[in-house]
Amino acid sequence: MLKTAVKPKWIAALVFALAVAAVFVLLSQWQFSRSLEKDVAPPEVTSKVQPLLETLEPGQPLLGDAEGQIVTAQGRFDQSKQVLVPSRLQDGNVGYWVVTAFEVDGAPLLTGVAATDEVAIPVARGWIASSENVPEAPTGSIALEGRLLNSEGPELKKDLPAGQINMLSSAELSNIWKVTTYAAFIVSHNELADGQEIGAAAGTSGLVPITVTATDQNNKVNWLNIFYSLEWVLFAGFAVFLWWRLVADDYRRDQDELFDLAAEDDEDEDEGVATDGGETRA
Repeated sequence: MLKTAVKPKWIAALVFALAVAAVFVLLSQWQFSRSLEKDVAPPEVTSKVQPLLETLEPGQPLLGDAEGQIVTAQGRFDQSKQVLVPSRLQDGNVGYWVVTAFEVDGAPLLTGVAATDEVAIPVARGWIASSENVPEAPTGSIALEGRLLNSEGPELKKDLPAGQINMLSSAELSNIWKVTTYAAFIVSHNELADGQEIGAAAGTSGLVPITVTATDQNNKVNWLNIFYSLEWVLFAGFAVFLWWRLVADDYRRDQDELFDLAAEDDEDEDEGVATDGGETRA
């Protein structure tokens, strides 16, 4: 088989197969590096306060580099648009998040939305232990500061009391409130009116400040990219295997041709012997 493998055409094919395998190995290395790539901003970055209007636009998804970002916004709460989110833990106790629509001053409107419509973002103002006597949102112009988090996926749960939703989904709230919302929500840290704290942080609103910290996801492994990197390694091995298989097939064809020639020679010899024998008997 070695004589077949060193034929010029198979040597050239081997060089090509090795080149293809090398490309596949490079692609595998690239996919593996992507599996460890840090595409989420670390907490020390997101802890820097920046305006909401410069961080996220209505209708746009919240990307990883802005997840957990502390933002500020100027606007007002709409007391008529408020819900409770049950089954929320706070210091080991189960209670509710109080979520209110916050109309953001200066927020750009989506295409096709009436100019008179407001753009709101759901704000988790605080935590309460009971769904009774829920504190109303403050009125007037408010300077809001809080942590920007991705909207939770909607989850259907029957038999919830009126005014409650199972998950803090901005899409679901947009339908309930009939208003354009951001595809994210804010966990309130501070709510200032005329420079005075009036939110949960003041300790007088009846709400407990929600404890949410930025999550550092930079050490997480993307297993999908690792799977792709293994696929490219398999492709590289297959390129070399395919060359070997083609060489083996060529070798077998050569052997079959030699066998056929040998069989023909044997037949010719047998015919010659039979002819000679016939002349002798004559």
